[in-house]
Amino acid sequence: MSNARRIKRDLKKCIQEIASSSDLYCQTPGVDFSRKRKLPFAEMMKAILCFSGKSLNKELLDIFGCKDNLATVSAFVQQRDKIKPAAFESLFHQFTDKHAPKELYLGYRLIAVDGSDLVVPTNRDDEESLFQINEAAPYNLYHLNALFDICSNTYLDAVVQKRLKLNEHKAFIEMLERTDVSTPTIFTADRGYESLNTMAHIQRLEQYYLFRLKDIHSNGIASGFDLTEYGDTFDIPFDLNLTRKQSNLMKELLKDKNHYKYIPHTSTFDYLPEKSRKHDPMVFFKLKFRLVRFEVSEGNYELIATNLNQDDFPPDNLKKIYSMRWGIETSFRHLKYTLALNNFHSKKSECILQEVFAKLTMYNFTQTIASQIIVLKSKRKHPYKINFSIAVHTCRNLLLGNYSPNDVEAIIQRHILPIRFDLHKPRKPNPKAYVSFSYRLA
Repeated sequence: MSNARRIKRDLKKCIQEIASSSDLYCQTPGVDFSRKRKLPFAEMMKAILCFSGKSLNKELLDIFGCKDNLATVSAFVQQRDKIKPAAFESLFHQFTDKHAPKELYLGYRLIAVDGSDLVVPTNRDDEESLFQINEAAPYNLYHLNALFDICSNTYLDAVVQKRLKLNEHKAFIEMLERTDVSTPTIFTADRGYESLNTMAHIQRLEQYYLFRLKDIHSNGIASGFDLTEYGDTFDIPFDLNLTRKQSNLMKELLKDKNHYKYIPHTSTFDYLPEKSRKHDPMVFFKLKFRLVRFEVSEGNYELIATNLNQDDFPPDNLKKIYSMRWGIETSFRHLKYTLALNNFHSKKSECILQEVFAKLTMYNFTQTIASQIIVLKSKRKHPYKINFSIAVHTCRNLLLGNYSPNDVEAIIQRHILPIRFDLHKPRKPNPKAYVSFSYRLA
């Protein structure tokens, strides 16, 4: 059996298992999907998985074909409103667990955490995601927090938050607590995730982290230490005692900034009492880590916090691991533009969540198939990789039954792109407006 056929079978089996327990995922159990319809539960899930960036009318034509009894857009919308987003979240986790990544780096799993804003259809009633700046047109933003396996290029978990209720640290800890850490794991994150509380959670799990911090001159964790004697580059081990106590004795100890730190009651730290009264005994949480600062280009430095062993992971190795984190940034681009996550088909919150987890599932489905395909080597100037855009198109048609598994593997193997390591362009982020329902792909 070809790999594509096996992986498609696994995804369809997951869909059928959820459909067989549809009462758990319906808005009105025992009523929704209880009668025979043109659009049963499993077909609805497959259709939403296969959405691209077109209008809903064109999506239905592509998915179901030109039939006399083709369900109307209205009928489709009524059916999807009956399905809870939990159905797609469960599908994402079930399929991902069936194809749990096994690739390791020096015996460790590398997991990146990051987030990305999603521009969704304007909904003035959704106050938790609505932005209104002066006289400009209002817009809505959601935020996707995700865990990403760097070695296998697949998503492991996700939490979606409305932008005005954003709390990336809380989302990370939520995903962290349900991550399988039976294999030694290194969690990597960018500056927005620097947090002593998060570092403590990973330490309690007896796992490892590599966080990029705000530099020593900025208002971040590093600014609270005395680093004046170490120069521009350093690799310093810390044995930090955290406390909420502020007695006179404690104030004397806190003068040693590199060994003691006060955590105010307004800051979240889950392993210390929320309040500390005058007569309460001193309670400490000991956090062990390294601060590593290295030069990335002339006059430009990066600061890393990690609890990885200094002998096994010198600064050059840390630099390489952190650079590998860029894979999650590339995956967000594929999600938004190749898989059309920026082009939602509803302004309802629950339907948006359906599509987010459907796209994550399709990303993993495509990546799992593509990773099994060998790019043939030849005498070329550059190494080559799979064209992910073509892979998404063919895997979508595989799920719809338009392409055979063997054809899919042949097409993906034939469409490849050169990898040019010497290209460097500055990032120029531009604001992206939501594409209206009236202006979708033909």
